[in-house]
Amino acid sequence: MDKYKDIANKLRIDIIKMLEESKSGHPGGSLSACEILTALYFKEMNIDPANPHWEDRDRFVLSKGHGAPVLYAALAEKGYFPKEELNNLRKIDSMLQGHPDMKGTPGVDMTTGSLGQGLAAANGMALAGKLDNKDYKVYALIGDGEAQEGIIWEAAMLAAHYKLDNLIVFLDHNGLQIDGKNKDIMNIEPVDEKFKAFGWHVISIDGHDFEEIFNAIDEAKKVEGKPTMIIAKTIKGKGVSYMEDQVGWHGKAPSKEEAEKAMEELGGVLDD
Repeated sequence: MDKYKDIANKLRIDIIKMLEESKSGHPGGSLSACEILTALYFKEMNIDPANPHWEDRDRFVLSKGHGAPVLYAALAEKGYFPKEELNNLRKIDSMLQGHPDMKGTPGVDMTTGSLGQGLAAANGMALAGKLDNKDYKVYALIGDGEAQEGIIWEAAMLAAHYKLDNLIVFLDHNGLQIDGKNKDIMNIEPVDEKFKAFGWHVISIDGHDFEEIFNAIDEAKKVEGKPTMIIAKTIKGKGVSYMEDQVGWHGKAPSKEEAEKAMEELGGVLDD
């Protein structure tokens, strides 16, 4: 598992560096998802960076679009575009905007940002796969604050109704959203029982443990007649001590001094 741990750490380093350079962005929910995206992009997904529109590829939808930095870091590390592009996050005319743009960024399968809509789009991709007799998988990542959106539950109904067993969704369950704790703003618990009641196969894991992530995906691939929801317990800001479980780091970029402190902890070097 050391290989995957090293990749996840590289993603965290790149997230901090690009946010410090751009002076804006969302570190907390990007850092919490590094293991999930590492598992998908560097082991599980059948993809080809040289052919990002390959018809038979697996798809990934980042429904919590503000977590774009972790997706961009993974795409760059995988070779979809040069890592130097990460320095252009959120700059005018850059291919890397504040939320993913499928028309502007190689490897992005769905434009997202309006919370909740990504899961509905993933449903469409999975349903298309069924209708076209394709065997690709559709993966999606939703946030726990995002799970307060009504469209999430409409999409949950549809996915179960159409028996989309080619759809595997991760819930990045870090417990925090922009205004505070989920449980204080709009409690989603018991979120596992809710998805079960909607007709999903549900697995609960530690979202920072690669063995649990890989085992959950293996289990999900064997499920027939149901979509799978993998509820991944995570820590917002994971890997940077002063950001961990701190709601204030939902949408605030680190200063140069704060970024240098993060680099000390992650073993990276901040570019001049």
